[in-house]
Amino acid sequence: MHKLHLLLERLADAGIEFVVIGGYAAVIHGSALVTRDVDVCAVLSAENVAKLRSALGDLNPVHRITHKKLSFLEHPAPGQAMANLYLETDIGTLDILSSVLGVGEYARLKERAVEAMIFGRKCSIISLDDLIAAKEAVGREKDLLAVKELRAIAAMRAKT
Repeated sequence: MHKLHLLLERLADAGIEFVVIGGYAAVIHGSALVTRDVDVCAVLSAENVAKLRSALGDLNPVHRITHKKLSFLEHPAPGQAMANLYLETDIGTLDILSSVLGVGEYARLKERAVEAMIFGRKCSIISLDDLIAAKEAVGREKDLLAVKELRAIAAMRAKT
């Protein structure tokens, strides 16, 4: 996870508005879980896709869910908006979703997000309640295990 924060720094420095979600958000909220990627929710407008290409260009970003490793710098064609991006870069995996199962779209997440400083950058982090709802909605075994820990974190916070 030591280099994953560099992906968030690049997004923040490029002026892309995003909310950190997934395992990295769980760690920020106090989870002891380990994550190997960065998941964020953002509006993938044509303008933001162009900003992403500029921010990630030197990291050789490729689409990781296609059988061919298509370059994100060339696909989709310039000017196109997207719903989701699943990228592999030289410093780690970055997934950018336009909505989160069980919670909603970017605007909804942003409205309830908490602010945190991540390596000197102010970032929006999915709220603990929304993160629990999202992980429950996904329902994978690893997510349900995370929910148990996140609920314990929420209970400890409620006592203070």
